[in-house]
Amino acid sequence: MIYVAMLSYHTCPLATLGGKDTGGMNVYVRDLTCELGRQGVHVDVFTRSQDEHVPHILHDLGYGNRVVHVPAGPEQPLPKEELAGYLPEFAQGIKRFAAEKGIRYNLIHSHYWMSGLAAGMLSDAWGVPIVHMFHTLGEMKNRIAASEAEKEGAYRLDGERRVLSRADRIVAATLAELAQLQWLYKADMRKITVIPPGVDTGHFYPIPADEAKQAIGIPAENRVVLFVGRIEPLKGVDTLIRAMSCLRVCEKDKPADLVIIGGEPEAAPEAMSVEMTRLQQMCKDLYLDHMVVFLGKRGQDTLPYYYSAAEVLVMPSHYESFGMVALEAMACGIPVIASQVGGLAFLVQDGITGFHVPDGDSEALCGKLNLLLGDPALRQQIGHRAADYARSYAWPAIAAQIIKVYEGLLQSVG
Repeated sequence: MIYVAMLSYHTCPLATLGGKDTGGMNVYVRDLTCELGRQGVHVDVFTRSQDEHVPHILHDLGYGNRVVHVPAGPEQPLPKEELAGYLPEFAQGIKRFAAEKGIRYNLIHSHYWMSGLAAGMLSDAWGVPIVHMFHTLGEMKNRIAASEAEKEGAYRLDGERRVLSRADRIVAATLAELAQLQWLYKADMRKITVIPPGVDTGHFYPIPADEAKQAIGIPAENRVVLFVGRIEPLKGVDTLIRAMSCLRVCEKDKPADLVIIGGEPEAAPEAMSVEMTRLQQMCKDLYLDHMVVFLGKRGQDTLPYYYSAAEVLVMPSHYESFGMVALEAMACGIPVIASQVGGLAFLVQDGITGFHVPDGDSEALCGKLNLLLGDPALRQQIGHRAADYARSYAWPAIAAQIIKVYEGLLQSVG
């Protein structure tokens, strides 16, 4: 049996989605760990403890695999710029756990750049190889940042390059990420393997729209445009809101509602994020209060109902390394309109499983929304193709590719 130490330092795979630091990576780590367990790989997922009241060891992922919350610094959420300082304490906690349990890991699989730095510390101590996945890249985020405040600091860019140098294998989600690593980071291409994330097709599958709407309390006659994701500038939610304003003018019948899942829309003014405040004010300025619903965070158990209740999912991101939400929606048989950026340009097939629109182009987005909302037959046709396509990303096949990377790496160092 292969024993893997999976590192997800800054965010727990069990966290509720839609928060500031919770998204596709959480789903990836959780679902990959579950599937690896099914296929006979032992995985312990190590994450920084952010709540002293949460048990430090949980078995929520099954198959004997554990989520281990390691105390490193204050057991509370911290800004990312402060987190790197607690990496040595995090690595020490993992080493203590392994020693107490008498377990020897064959390799380390780290996620995001800070976990990659911790992986280097553990690899030095244990003499085992590292598989790493970045999920997002600082250089790409800086390229699309609209202000200096949105840019990543030099500490992250330097950290990413250190991880690239230290890791034995890099898993890139798409050919786009492969190209970004080559041109922006001058990465060693011999280290990199392209393996897309997977989707749990036993959880995300088409549910009849009337049943889905009934389950989540949406009137059967309402039409829904859906956004799911973190509420931050790079997600481009403002482009979608402007497109909804355009759609209200275009549509003769009752316009569709925009349902936004993510963030904390009910937070007190002093605690609300700058982006959430900006988006809510934009809706007021455009007189869209009656058309836009901010639902906040939702658990994975209810997401299939929201996807299946929607006419279309929109991902207007300025940057996505892959786009897990798009894959989940397609698995539920829902067309996706996405910006033609990063992984979305590869995942969404224009005119087949959804549509591409230029990044930041609210008028083009409005046009595609108008097309899909006005043609039920086209929506159904694209939705069927999307569900068929998503099944090729089912986790058993994706996890098998990851296991091949593990086995090849262990043979090469064996």
